[in-house]
Amino acid sequence: MQSEVCDLDVECGGLTRDEVFERLKTSESGLPADEAQRRLEEYGPNEIREIKGRPMILKFLENFYHLFAIMLWIAGGLAFVAQMPQLGWAIFAVIFINAIFSFWQEFRAEKATEALKRMIPHNARVVRDGQTCLVPAGELVPGDLIVLEEGDAIWADARLVEEYELRTNNATLTGESEPVRKTAAAHTDSSLTPIEMPNMVFAGTSVAYGGGKAVVYATGMSTQFGKIAQLTQSVEAELSPLQKEMGKVTQLVAIIATTIGVIFFFLDYFFGNRDLIKGFVFAVGIIVALVPEGLLPTVTLSLAMGVQRMAERHALIKKLSSVETLGCTTVICTDKTGTLTK
Repeated sequence: MQSEVCDLDVECGGLTRDEVFERLKTSESGLPADEAQRRLEEYGPNEIREIKGRPMILKFLENFYHLFAIMLWIAGGLAFVAQMPQLGWAIFAVIFINAIFSFWQEFRAEKATEALKRMIPHNARVVRDGQTCLVPAGELVPGDLIVLEEGDAIWADARLVEEYELRTNNATLTGESEPVRKTAAAHTDSSLTPIEMPNMVFAGTSVAYGGGKAVVYATGMSTQFGKIAQLTQSVEAELSPLQKEMGKVTQLVAIIATTIGVIFFFLDYFFGNRDLIKGFVFAVGIIVALVPEGLLPTVTLSLAMGVQRMAERHALIKKLSSVETLGCTTVICTDKTGTLTK
C-alpha cells in the first residue's frame, strides 16, 4: 500500500475534493485517533531517514591513515632506525596532536548541527475526530487533514481541498524564492510535473501568505523532499581539492626523498667508508630530513582559522577541508535570484 500512496502525486491533482477524501479514506472531520495510530504503524513515522554516519572511533582513526599521515609514520619509524629516537617521538607526537585537533573541530561542528535540529519544534496543525489540534510532525500519516496558516512549515505532501489566497514558498524544492499561488480546484494537465501542480503542497516548503486545508497523501521518504534526500544520500563523497593536492604533494615528497636517500647511500658506499650499515643509516637520515613534518599541523591550523572566521560570520563548517573548497570556488551555477544577489 505504500507504493500506492507514492503514486498519488500523479493522480491526486485531477481528483475533485470529494474524490480526494474517498481516495485517501478520510473526511472533512479528519481521521479518528485510532485510525491515525494504525496508519502510523503501517506507514511509519513522517521522517527523512538519514544514512547512519561512521562511528566516532572510525572518524578519529581516519586521521591516522591518510596518505600524508602514513608518510609521517614511515618517517618516524625510519628515525628510530637511524638512531634518532627524539625525532621519531616528535613525529609521532605531531601525528597524534593533529589527529586529536582535527577530530575535535569536526566533532564540535557535528554536535552544534544536532543541537540546532533539536531546538526547532516540528509540530503540525491537523483535524482529527473533528477537532483541530497540534501533533508532532513525525506523526502525520496519509489521510490526515492538515490546516495551513501563514508562516506554517509544511511537513508532508498534501492535496489542497480548501484555500484562501494561499501562496507557498517552494524555494527548497525549486530554488525560486517567489511565492507560488495555489488553488484547490482539480487540474488534469498531464504536462505538469507533481511539483508544478497548483493544487499540491509539499514537505519542506512553507506558507508565505493565506491559508487552507489539505489532505496528506505522502509522508517521510515518499514525499518529493524525501526522494530528493534519497538521491543526495546515494552520492558518494569525493575528495576535496585540498585532499587531492595533499595526496600529490605526499607522493612527490616520498619519491624525491627516497630518490635522494638512495643516491646518497650509493655515494657514501662508493666514495665513503664502504660500510653498508652506516650508509643505510645515513640514507635514512637524509630521507627523514626531507620529510616536511610540520606541513600537516600547519595545514590543519590554517583550516581551523578559516573555520573560526566563518563561525564569526554565522556559518557552520562541519568538515575542515570544506573551508579550502569554498575558498577556491570561482563559479557558482544557479538559476536562483534575489537570495544570492543584491
